[in-house]
Amino acid sequence: MNRSLCIFLIPVSLLLSCLVQHSHATQYIVTNTVPNTPGGQLFDTELGVDFTLSIIPTINDFIYQVFEESCPEERRDVPVLNVYISEFPGYAYKNGDNVNISASALYNIYRPRSVSKWMFTSLLFHEITHVFQWHGNFGAPGGLTEGTADYVMVKSGYYDPNTYIKPGAGQKWDEGYGVTERFLEYCDSLLEGFTAKLNKKMRYEYKDAYWVELLGKPVEQLWGEYKAKYGNQPQENTIDIFHGLKY
Repeated sequence: MNRSLCIFLIPVSLLLSCLVQHSHATQYIVTNTVPNTPGGQLFDTELGVDFTLSIIPTINDFIYQVFEESCPEERRDVPVLNVYISEFPGYAYKNGDNVNISASALYNIYRPRSVSKWMFTSLLFHEITHVFQWHGNFGAPGGLTEGTADYVMVKSGYYDPNTYIKPGAGQKWDEGYGVTERFLEYCDSLLEGFTAKLNKKMRYEYKDAYWVELLGKPVEQLWGEYKAKYGNQPQENTIDIFHGLKY
């Protein structure tokens, strides 16, 4: 993701509040590094470490299912997945095998509180996908990896279809997020399981030729045909459940 790298030093005392859960070959650790801030307090009262640990294995399994990775040999090796609630500008980002979520963003955006768990789960589907997806050793377009993460989120059902970007929107195929997600859905309609197949091809490197190999056409031609299907009409910008903040 296009974010500044943030490094957090976690006091030893805070580690006592960490809970650990083991599933598959991955160890999950969730840490609230800012329990005394408004966002940190919201996390503890409305979400919490226990809830977060309870949903991560399900999210992890769902990602494997969407990517059709039934064997461990097909999957990214992630010995430890950390989720940190911390203070930093922005909303959320992934670095290495760590998911970082802004406590202040949680506090300012999760309204009403009654939907905070739903929104938080949606965010985790997106961010944790970044940990387990293949990205061609970081050679894949950033917009493709973002669109793929949104693709898993949409497949999970943790998104609002009324506010999510509509098919046919966007200026380029690798614009990212909802624009690329809708394009990937279109490519799935041409070849069942296309997105999973593309993800597998990106294990070691990314090539535009993969689109030709899978669908018989260059990606720009596919994008043009996709846009033509929806009339090449400009569409109003829509906002996602995170009110336009990109994660």
